[in-house]
Amino acid sequence: MIIVGCSASQKIAKEIAKKLKKPYYDLKVDSFPDGETHLRFTNNAKGKNVVLVQTLNNPNDKLIEVIFAAYTAKDLGAKKVTLVAPYMAYLRQDKRFHSGECVSNKIIAKLFEVFDEIITIDPHLHRIKSLGKLFHKKTITLTANPLLSQYIKSKIKNAAVIGPDAESFQWALDVAKSAGCKATVLKKKRYSSTTVRIKLHEPELVKGKNVVIVDDIISTGHTMMETIKESKKSGAKSIYCLCVHGIYADNSLPKLRKMGAKVIATNTIEGETSNINVAELVSQALKK
Repeated sequence: MIIVGCSASQKIAKEIAKKLKKPYYDLKVDSFPDGETHLRFTNNAKGKNVVLVQTLNNPNDKLIEVIFAAYTAKDLGAKKVTLVAPYMAYLRQDKRFHSGECVSNKIIAKLFEVFDEIITIDPHLHRIKSLGKLFHKKTITLTANPLLSQYIKSKIKNAAVIGPDAESFQWALDVAKSAGCKATVLKKKRYSSTTVRIKLHEPELVKGKNVVIVDDIISTGHTMMETIKESKKSGAKSIYCLCVHGIYADNSLPKLRKMGAKVIATNTIEGETSNINVAELVSQALKK
């Protein structure tokens, strides 16, 4: 087995290789003058199990890169090509909501036929309940829940966990139970893609507590912002926003911080809030 770090995930790929005690190589990626992707393997792939590590936030260029890399590895004689995508893109559009729309998750599944195995962490699924029902290759779905629980347990005293909506509540409840603290849910009504109204039904739960708002993804952050407002009204001592995937679209990270929240994410997407390391989680899956 060799671990190859694609352009978006070289830091975590190096950590995975170190934990596995396997060789690590960078994938060399640049562009031709017209913007087309050029890439090159710096290692011999022939007869090897090649693990490509590439997270897929802001996905379009990264998708082209990792698909080109997978076909190139096969062409160079790789025995097996595994994709480790700590964050997997294009899973949310799983239905044609309006006439003529693209159902992107089905297309991604077809594009990823080149991989022999796909590993990801806490994929954002809706109507399709498992990746195995979407991809026709071996898939391994990992969860960072135990890592989030451990973070709360070790770093945040007197905590109360909030799931920002009904969809996330069961997920947040699991995190809270493992961390040994109580959890509640906020009822959410969405008026548009950017307008959400939330009501806290158990204000006594958060009064005087260090509130931890837990979700799988922070994207635009609108739901988190509404939850912060409600938590403050109910007397929260301090507020943490804890997630697996920190996307932070629409400049949401500074907005959350301006509201007084401490924002923590895993390193599925590498950035300044990536304080929870998933490298060990991935390395254990690759050992199997």
